[in-house]
Amino acid sequence: MNHVGRKIYFDKATGNVILDTGEMMGAVVETTVEQDFETYQALKERVRDTVGVIQLEFGQYAEDFAQCNGYRVNPETLELEFSYPDPNQMTQEPVYRKPLSEELKETKQAIAELTLLLTQMQMGGM
Repeated sequence: MNHVGRKIYFDKATGNVILDTGEMMGAVVETTVEQDFETYQALKERVRDTVGVIQLEFGQYAEDFAQCNGYRVNPETLELEFSYPDPNQMTQEPVYRKPLSEELKETKQAIAELTLLLTQMQMGGM
């Protein structure tokens, strides 16, 4: 069984998502960017040089996509940014940030480093 990750096509100037191909599994074949421009109407309507694409691995950011209420590509860093709903506010403008899954990974790493530092300090190593 094949697993194909999603491709996210975006406006290079704004970072707004033009097309998300979604993830596919089963008897599927990965397409090229050229094939996508021939297939999808949203891409046919665009000038090729104004469109960027990010190819994700199958399952990459799955939890972030499930929890978010919007996403875009940062035009400066070319990285995905997600907006997550705030249960305390009914209506709000989206605030985009790096994926929570990456923030969690960075936080765990920082905690591990701080724990090691504290252990060294308690043992009189510093």
